[in-house]
Amino acid sequence: MIGLLPMITTYLAGSAAAIALPGDRGRRVAQALAGAGALLGLATALSVIGSGKAAVFDLPSSVPALGLAFRLDALGAFFLALIGLVAVPAAIYADAYTKEEAPPSGTPGKAAPRSGRLAGATLNLFLLAMSLVVSAANVLAFLFAWEAMSLASYLLVVGDGEKAESVSAGRWYAGMAHAGFGLIAAAFFLLAARAGGDGFETIRSLSSSPGPALRNVVFLLALLGFGSKAGIVPLHVWLPRAHPAAPSHVSALMSGAMLPIGVYGLLRVGLDLLGGGPPWWGGVVLALGAVSALKGVLYALTEQDLKRLLAYSSIENLGIVFMGIGIGFVFHGHGRADLAAVALAAGLYHALNHAAFKGLLFLGSGAVLKATGTRNLEEMGGLIKRMPQTAACFLVGAAAIAALPPLNGFASEWLLLQVFMAGASLPEGLTAALMALAVGTLALAGGLAAACFVKAFGIPFLALPRSRAAEEAREVAGSMRFAMIALAAACALLGLAPSVVMSFLARVLGGMPGVDAGGALFRPGSVLEAPQGSSRIAPPLLALCLIVVIAALVVGLRLLGVRGRTRLVETWGCGRTVQTSRMEITSMAFAEPLRRVFAGLYRPTKDLTIGFHPESKYFVRSITYRSRIRSWFEEDLYRSFYDLLRPLAASGRLIQSGSVHLYLAYIVAALLIFLLLGRWL
Repeated sequence: MIGLLPMITTYLAGSAAAIALPGDRGRRVAQALAGAGALLGLATALSVIGSGKAAVFDLPSSVPALGLAFRLDALGAFFLALIGLVAVPAAIYADAYTKEEAPPSGTPGKAAPRSGRLAGATLNLFLLAMSLVVSAANVLAFLFAWEAMSLASYLLVVGDGEKAESVSAGRWYAGMAHAGFGLIAAAFFLLAARAGGDGFETIRSLSSSPGPALRNVVFLLALLGFGSKAGIVPLHVWLPRAHPAAPSHVSALMSGAMLPIGVYGLLRVGLDLLGGGPPWWGGVVLALGAVSALKGVLYALTEQDLKRLLAYSSIENLGIVFMGIGIGFVFHGHGRADLAAVALAAGLYHALNHAAFKGLLFLGSGAVLKATGTRNLEEMGGLIKRMPQTAACFLVGAAAIAALPPLNGFASEWLLLQVFMAGASLPEGLTAALMALAVGTLALAGGLAAACFVKAFGIPFLALPRSRAAEEAREVAGSMRFAMIALAAACALLGLAPSVVMSFLARVLGGMPGVDAGGALFRPGSVLEAPQGSSRIAPPLLALCLIVVIAALVVGLRLLGVRGRTRLVETWGCGRTVQTSRMEITSMAFAEPLRRVFAGLYRPTKDLTIGFHPESKYFVRSITYRSRIRSWFEEDLYRSFYDLLRPLAASGRLIQSGSVHLYLAYIVAALLIFLLLGRWL
C-alpha cells in the first residue's frame, strides 16, 4: 500500500514550487506535481479498496484534543478515487490552459497571461484539502480540512480579484461555505460532546447512545451543511456564479470532485457515525434531490452562458445522486438491507459518472472559451469544423449526461429507475407512493436533460459561425485535447462495464451498518441485473449491436452502389439562395417552447421594443426583444433574508470600539459560554 504521506508530501511540494520557482517554470512544476499527487491519491484509494486495509496517518499533538488523525477507509477511498479521476486530466489540461487566459466575453484576440504563482499553489492546496476531508478520522481533522478546502476553492474562484464577476461570485460562495461550515461544526460538536471524544471510532461505537431528538437534530444540521456544499436547492445560489467565474479546469474540479464530497459527508455522518435513522430521513433527502434535479435542468435549458448551463446541470445531477442516497436511507430505515445497498450503490455510481462527464464538459467549455473568447452560445456556431476533436469529446460528454446507451450516464440512471420501481412494491403505502413520484421525477429530468444537451452541443458546434471569433477559432493545444479524450474514454468504460463498477462499490459499502452488499447484482460480468431480478441489461452487447447496425448500414449502402463522394450545395432555405447565420435557430428560440410550458416557474420578464420609420409607422426599422428568467429563490428567499439581517448587521458596529482589551473580553465571554454549553450538553 502506498499510504497517504507520499500524496500529502507531493501536494505540499507543488504548492511550495509554485511560490519558490520563478515565472512559468513554477507554474508548470506546480501543475505537474498536482497531477502526480492526484495519481498517488488514486493509487492509494484503489489499494485500500482492493486490500480492505485502511491507510493511516496521524499528526499528534502535546495537547490531546488538538491532534489530527487521518484514516482512509473504503468509503473515503471511493471519493479519493473520484477526486483523482478528475484531478489528473485537469492538471494536464491546466498546463496549456493557464499559459494565457481567454479574453473577456465577446472580445476576440488574446489577453495578458494569468499569474500562475497563487493559482498553482492554491490548486495543490485545494486538491490536498479535498483528499484530507475524505481521510479525516476525527472531528478536528475533518473541520480543518473542510475549511481549507473552502478557502482554497474561494481563492481559485476569485483569482487575482480584478474581475467584478469573480469577486461577486466569491462573496456568494464564501457566505454559503461558512454558513455550511457552522452547521457541520454544530453537528460534529453535538456528537463529540455526547460520545466524550472527537474520534470517529469513538463516536461510531456510541452511535445508538444519543436520544432520537438529538440524532434528528444532528442529521438535519449535517444535511443542510453538506447540502450547501453539494449545491442542493435551496442552498445552490453560489454555484451558478462560482463555476463560470473560475478557470475551466477548476470548474471541472469543483463540479466533478468537490460537490460529491457533500454526499460523502452526509453518508459519513448519517449512515456511518449515526448508524442510520428513521425512514423520514431518506424522504427529506429524496425530496430535496428531486427538487434540485428538476430545478437544475429547467434553468440549464434557458441559459445562454455555456458554463452557467453546465453549472445548473451540476445541480440537476447532484439532485439525482441525492435521490439515490435518499432512497437508500428509506430502505435502511425499513430494514431492507439488500435494497439499501443497491440504492446507495446506484447513487455513488452516478456520482462517479458525474465526475467523468461533467469534468469532460467543463474542460470542453474551457476549450471553446480559449478558442473563441466567449461563453455566450449566441456568439458561437460552426465549431465542429474548426475544432473537430473538441467537438467529438464534447459530444461524448453530452450523450453521457443525457443518459444515452451505452455510455455511463445510462447505466446509473437505469439502475436508479429499477431501484425506485422495486421500492414501489413495498407494503408501506407512503413509501410506495414516494417511489412512484421518484420514477416520474427522474424520467422527466432525463428527458429535459436530453433536450438541454442537444442545445448545448448543437448551438455552439453546428450550423454557421455567428461571430468573427467563432469563424477564426482553432483547435486547442494537444495537452488539453488529451485530457478531454481521457475523460471521454472514462465515460465509455464506466458505461460498458457497470457490473465491474458495482462489484467495486460492493467493497466500498461492505462495512457500512445495515447494508447488505452481496447478491448477483454486485458480481462482475457483462450483465447488470435489476433488484429482485425484474430486468437485466448488457451494455457491452448494446454497444456491439450499435457497431453491427452502423457497419451493416455502411455495407448496405456500398452494395446498393452509393458512392462516398461529397457534394457541396447550399442548404434549402425557403427560396433564399444564400444562407447566413441570422437564419439559424438561436439558443433562446430553442428553449422558448419549454419556457412557455414552465412559465409559472420561470416567471419571465419580457420587453419588446419596435422602432418605426420616422415618416410612416407602417415601416418597421428594428425589433428588439429582451427576456429574463427570474430566480425566485434568490429574489424571494435570499433577498428577504438579506433585508431582514442587514439592520441587525449594521447594529454590530456598536460593539466595534477599537479597543483590543474589549475584544479580548468578548473572546473570553464567548469561550465561557461555549464551555458552559458543552458542560450542559
